[in-house]
Amino acid sequence: MRLTTSRKWIGRKWRPRLATVVVAILIMVMALPLVGLFFFRLYENQLIRQTEAELIAQGAAFAAIYAQDVRDAGIAPDKLGAEMPQGGGDASRSANPGRSIDPGYRPIEPRLDLASDTVLPTRPAAVAATADPALTAIGARLSGILDATQKTTLAGFRLLDPRGVVIAGRGEVGQSLADVEEVREALAGRHASALRLRIPDQPAPPLYSVSRGTKVRVFVALPVAVDGRVAGVVYVSRTPNNIVKHLYGERGKVTLAAIAILGGTLLIGLVFLRTVSRPIYALIDRTQRIAAGDRGAIRPLDHHGTYEMAELSAAFLDMAEKLQARSDSIQTFATHVSHELKSPLTAIQGAAELLRDSGSAMDDAERRRFSNNIVTDAGRLNLLVRRLLELARAENRAPSGESTSIGAVLALLPIDNRLAIRVEAGGDLTLRMSAENGAIVLANLLDNSARHGATQVSVTAANAEGRTTILVDDDGAGISPSNRARIFEPFFTTRRASGGTGMGLGIVLALLKAHDGTIRLVDSERGTRFEINLPVV
Repeated sequence: MRLTTSRKWIGRKWRPRLATVVVAILIMVMALPLVGLFFFRLYENQLIRQTEAELIAQGAAFAAIYAQDVRDAGIAPDKLGAEMPQGGGDASRSANPGRSIDPGYRPIEPRLDLASDTVLPTRPAAVAATADPALTAIGARLSGILDATQKTTLAGFRLLDPRGVVIAGRGEVGQSLADVEEVREALAGRHASALRLRIPDQPAPPLYSVSRGTKVRVFVALPVAVDGRVAGVVYVSRTPNNIVKHLYGERGKVTLAAIAILGGTLLIGLVFLRTVSRPIYALIDRTQRIAAGDRGAIRPLDHHGTYEMAELSAAFLDMAEKLQARSDSIQTFATHVSHELKSPLTAIQGAAELLRDSGSAMDDAERRRFSNNIVTDAGRLNLLVRRLLELARAENRAPSGESTSIGAVLALLPIDNRLAIRVEAGGDLTLRMSAENGAIVLANLLDNSARHGATQVSVTAANAEGRTTILVDDDGAGISPSNRARIFEPFFTTRRASGGTGMGLGIVLALLKAHDGTIRLVDSERGTRFEINLPVV
């Protein structure tokens, strides 16, 4: 009833099943790559950097060609632009001051970052302007190269003179882009890159909303240096690859990766199911069967899965076995107690009823005999109750941590004229129990020997393999083979007529168990021999 009530109380609050928690965790594991891909946008940022690097490389090539044409044309320095800043606008050198680079090289590394750079508005429209005819002629010669390159790279090229006027490029030749932020930087001799909102020239697919990169365009402006002055600007732009489009292009690899992730997740789930979930449910089933009284359920699980689950199962089954043994012991003990108490109570009741009903018809001798019977049986009941209390104390007595010796134990025993006690060896050995508890053990063994006709008892003690062994021998009548297996059972005695209760050896056994000790009956040539085993101090 209490278990049922507890289960109902537990059921009031919803709790997820273990399988639900595992499935949720596995779904999160599978979603992690997508989270990193679309929300942290690591891969998308890499596409931006890749596009910037490509534009820098293409722009640097055209800058070198344009610079050579300016030199070959012999254009006067006063027609060129601002002086190049010291270091030639080397962006990588300013970004990496500790890096050792040959002065003849001016590498430019991509530095755009979706997470930190501001996306600028769409590029401002060009305005009408006039370009230098000599530079316009150079631009006309390079226009064919720019157009052919654009068809392959899909990048937009603009070649600007020192004032920012377009001299080569589709649709904007003769117009000025000097007011564009990145162009202004380049005209001042500094390389500049920017992210701008693109002007869509085709309908955006639905999945564009998950990728910021599809809405932006990368712009790179590279100054062209001739004799230390800005001879013009190569202005290059391109829309980076859309992440969804790129993944679609790599759909074979993406499919294999998805299969690998799904397979790995299912494998994790299978391992978890076999090693954790299934043993737990099996243990729950065993618990319910044991609670219902199925003794056959107290056996190891068919599959434990993990070391910890095996330990948990073993501990649980060990607890179930001990509880079952304790239950059986209590049931047997209750049966014995009721039997032992019933006999004297019945005798007392019968004698009392005879005394009451007989009245004056009973002579003094009979009255005295029945009264003596009542006193004797009442004394036996009193003795049984005291022995039961002693047994309860022995079973619940925890080790005190004290130690003593056999000599000290014998000194506490009352003088018993029935027995002569001799210590053969080990009288000064230290025992891991208090002198009081040791006296209870020996007193019960000596009383048992005296009741079986012994006149002499010898005690021998020795240490071996971390344990103390004590042999208690007597010269009594001994124990018959038929009774040897039952001597430690509560209430078993062959001396009931002489006042034996059958509790003495049970008290000794319980007290020694409480001190991690044992006692057993061993063979001897004469009388009875008990072997006591205790841990060494």
